[in-house]
Amino acid sequence: MSEQEVARLIDESNLRALSATYMRGLDRLDSKLLRAVFADSATTHYGAFTGAPDEMVAMAMNALGAYRTTQHFLGQIHLSIDGDAATGEVYFQAFHQHATENFDRFICGRYIDRYARLDGSWFITHRTEVVDWTRTEPTAENYFTSRPQTVRGTRDRSDLSYRPHEA
Repeated sequence: MSEQEVARLIDESNLRALSATYMRGLDRLDSKLLRAVFADSATTHYGAFTGAPDEMVAMAMNALGAYRTTQHFLGQIHLSIDGDAATGEVYFQAFHQHATENFDRFICGRYIDRYARLDGSWFITHRTEVVDWTRTEPTAENYFTSRPQTVRGTRDRSDLSYRPHEA
């Protein structure tokens, strides 16, 4: 394998890690983790919301704070890298269970991204959320009531994922 091919694989890995970190930040309501994936000059477009990274993080923390739990899955990720710039199409599926109302919401779509390598690290410089389909249905919680010993996730730094040595 050539040095150029190895460098490309490393870049792809780093770009994919941005999406995984982004999703973890959403699910754990970790604003610092979420903010870390964006360049300071980044822009975002999420339907009715457009804004800079700090505004986007505040919007996401507020919107997702209404849910008892969320889980975001990554699908295929198509990347195009050209030196210190790149673009990407990132597929996602998101599950949201409302904290006070009796419904679960599913949102599936893609992020259309632009990236830049700044001071040796990759960052998102623009993200547009494209929603392909959604579904809302009544919550069904009988699994947890019949299995009280289940280890449940939390939406903060008390989640077991922050302490894997205790798993």
